[in-house]
Amino acid sequence: MSLPTAFFYAGNAPYRGTSLPHIVRMEFYYMLSQKENVTSTQPLWRNRDYLLLLGGQLVSFVGDQQQFIALPLLILALTGSALQAGIAVSLSTIAMLVVGPIAGVLVDTWDRKRVMLLCDAGRMLLILSIPLAFWFHVLTMLHIYIMVTLAGVLGTLFSVANAASLPNVVTQKQLPAALAQSQAAYSGIRTFGSLLGGTLYSLGSAFPFLANALSFGVSVFSLRLMRGNFQSSQQEGARLPWHQSLAEGFSWLWHQPLLRFLTLVNGADSLRYGAGYLVILILAQELHTSPGGIGAIFTAAAIGAVIGNLASNWVRRSFSFGTIAISMLWLEALMFPLYAIAPNAIVMGCIAAAEELVAPIYSIALDTYRLTATPDTMRGRMSSTVQLMTRGAQSLGAILGGLLIQSMGAKVSALLLGGWLILLAIATTLNKRVRQASLPA
Repeated sequence: MSLPTAFFYAGNAPYRGTSLPHIVRMEFYYMLSQKENVTSTQPLWRNRDYLLLLGGQLVSFVGDQQQFIALPLLILALTGSALQAGIAVSLSTIAMLVVGPIAGVLVDTWDRKRVMLLCDAGRMLLILSIPLAFWFHVLTMLHIYIMVTLAGVLGTLFSVANAASLPNVVTQKQLPAALAQSQAAYSGIRTFGSLLGGTLYSLGSAFPFLANALSFGVSVFSLRLMRGNFQSSQQEGARLPWHQSLAEGFSWLWHQPLLRFLTLVNGADSLRYGAGYLVILILAQELHTSPGGIGAIFTAAAIGAVIGNLASNWVRRSFSFGTIAISMLWLEALMFPLYAIAPNAIVMGCIAAAEELVAPIYSIALDTYRLTATPDTMRGRMSSTVQLMTRGAQSLGAILGGLLIQSMGAKVSALLLGGWLILLAIATTLNKRVRQASLPA
C-alpha cells in the first residue's frame, strides 16, 4: 500500500468521503492515544526520558547541597563577615522573586528543553569560575555576589521550566508517582548532602564548588540524551508582549477558584514554614541542645520526609484530594505547637519527623492537582506564581519569626504559629470546593 493510500484506511475499513487533511489529523490523534495507552501502563523505571531527567537533577541537587554549606564558610574565611555571608545567601532568593513572574512567561513561550540546557550550562560556567578565581588568588566578594545572583536567575528559569515540563515527560497516571519518587530522592540527598559538603570543604575550600559545577555538566549531558518533547504545544498567545502574557497568566489563575484558594493557603503555610525553622532552632538552644543535636533534629525531619514521600502514592490512591488536603493541614496544625512543650531534643526530633512525614503527602497531592488542572500553555506561569508566593512568604516568615521570638519568646511563637495553622485548616475545611475535589484516577 502506498503512503497516500495508507491514510485512507484504519485496519481494513476505508474512510469514505473524507478529505485527506482531516484523515491525517484523525490518524495522528489515533497514534497519540495509542502511545498514551501504552506508556501509561509502563512502570516509571522503563520511561527513559524520566530516568534521564531525574538522574541529572539528582546529581545536580547533590552538587547544590555541597555549595549550600560551602558558600557561607568560604565567605567567612575570606572576610570574617557574617553580614556579607547573609547578603550572598539572600541574593539567590531576591533574584527568584524578581525574575520569577517573567520566568513563567518565558518558559511558556520558549522551547523548555533548550531553556533548561542553557540554564544548566550557564550555571556550570558561573560556578566553575569560583574555584578558578580562588586558585589564581583573584576571587573577590563582587565576583561571588555576581555569581550567586546570575545563578539564581538561571536556577529560577530552570526550576519553572522543569516543573512545567514534567507532565509531558511522564503520563498523567505516572505523574503522582514521579513527584513522590523525585521528592523522596531529594529528601534523602538533603539528609546526607550537607555532611558531604562539609567533608569536601575540609579537603579544600574550592572543592564543593568544583563538584557543583561538574554536577551541572552531568545534568546538561542527561538533558541532551532526552528525545521527548517538553511541551505539548506552543501557546497561541506566545506572540503577545511579555506584560500581556504575564497578566494573562495571573488572570487565568485568579479565575480558577479552587486553584486560587489552594495557592493562597500554600503561601500562608509557607509563611509559617519560614518562621518555624528559626523557632525550632531557638527552642532547641533553650534546651541546651548541642549543634550536633540540632543537626540530628533536622536529620530526623528529613527522614520523616523520605517516608512521607514513599507513602504518598498509597495515600493518594486511598483518599480523595479534598480529604488529603484537609487532614494533612489539621495534622500539621495540631503537631507544631508540641514543639513548645517538648522536654528534650529527642522529642523535638520525633515531632519534626512526624510533621515532615505529613508535609510531602499533602504537597505531592497538591502539585499533582495543580499540574493536571493547568493547561500546558499556562504551566510555566502557574509554576512561577506558586514559587513567587511560597518563596516570598518563606523569606517574609523568617523575618517575622525573628520579630516574634524577640518580642514574645520562642515558646509563645510556636503556639502562635500553631494557631495560624489551625486557622488555615478551618478555612480549608469550610471550603466546599476543596471538600469535593478529587485527583485524576
